[in-house]
Amino acid sequence: QVQLVESGGGLAQPGGSLRLSCAASGFSFSDYAMSWARQAPGKGLEWVGGIFGDGTSTYYPPSVEGRFTISRDNSENMLYLEMNGLIPDDTALYYCAKARGPWSIPTLISGQRSEYSDWGQGTQVTVSS
Repeated sequence: QVQLVESGGGLAQPGGSLRLSCAASGFSFSDYAMSWARQAPGKGLEWVGGIFGDGTSTYYPPSVEGRFTISRDNSENMLYLEMNGLIPDDTALYYCAKARGPWSIPTLISGQRSEYSDWGQGTQVTVSS
């Protein structure tokens, strides 16, 4: 079955960096776009970026554009999120999510997890001095 396992979260200082990883298994990884999303305490689900199945294109919301970078290694079935210039508002539980096709990257405007077929359990990122 599909498994998505995030890692790499932790405590970072404002202005610092973290790199999140998502290990995928149970499906043909390169056949699906992938995204990262986050949920802060008391807030809804927020999409923070996505990448096509072949890795040729990435997309980000304005809130993280220029600070976050998504990449993938299809030979290793791994998804990454490089986060730089972290701010306290980046504090959240971060999830990787499997899309429903290679070019499908829902932006979670509806806030519904069902826009993606599968989710990991999340990894906590806390930005604080």
